[in-house]
Amino acid sequence: MQNAIPKKKNRVPKAPRAPERQSRETPAIERAVERALAQQRAAYSAEAERLVQAALALIRERGQLEPPVAAIVRRARLSNQAFYRHFRSKHELLVAVLDHGIALLAEYLRTRMEEATTPTARVEAWIHGMLEQALHPRGAGATRPFALARGLLAQHYPEEVTSSEQRLTALVRDAIDEARRAGELPGAEPVADAETLYHLTKGWLEARLGEEELAAPAEAARLEAFAMAGLRAGSA
Repeated sequence: MQNAIPKKKNRVPKAPRAPERQSRETPAIERAVERALAQQRAAYSAEAERLVQAALALIRERGQLEPPVAAIVRRARLSNQAFYRHFRSKHELLVAVLDHGIALLAEYLRTRMEEATTPTARVEAWIHGMLEQALHPRGAGATRPFALARGLLAQHYPEEVTSSEQRLTALVRDAIDEARRAGELPGAEPVADAETLYHLTKGWLEARLGEEELAAPAEAARLEAFAMAGLRAGSA
């Protein structure tokens, strides 16, 4: 005779539900953590900026690219621990200093180019602004250490140096492209021509900044005319 009472099924007990209060508190906790991290990032960013500015000041004063780490941290009023918290080596700091200097030069070139009235004139302003770094004592003094040691930094940090220099080539590339679309330089190749102009001006700067005397303005003017003639010949 069968039992008429139905058998109970074995049920797996459910895990207890998390209190609703926990899910409501999570965003507040995340915001608190984000605030703390933001404060730490701001403090670390300020430290790194002080080190870069200290190194840049020493480079300008001494005319040499590699001031001692001890002099840098002393000038920045920080410790060796703070230095190595941000940079693994002095060369890594110098790459950051180079990037800072290139950013300043790019801003200077952009200002000069914005004053030009045509795309071709903006290309000329870029070339002139680059060559100008070897024509005046202040510009030459600030640029010389980096121009002469750029190869060493690029050897150790090629991607970082290339990325920094693209700020400069992007300016003249866009101006050449605008001149091409406006019909002023119809046969120009913006990417290739920008790279050519950068290497031409950079090579000239390295050669002239390696000398004791400043470059002659007439020589810079000849190079500028030569470069523009090449761009126009390619568009003939």
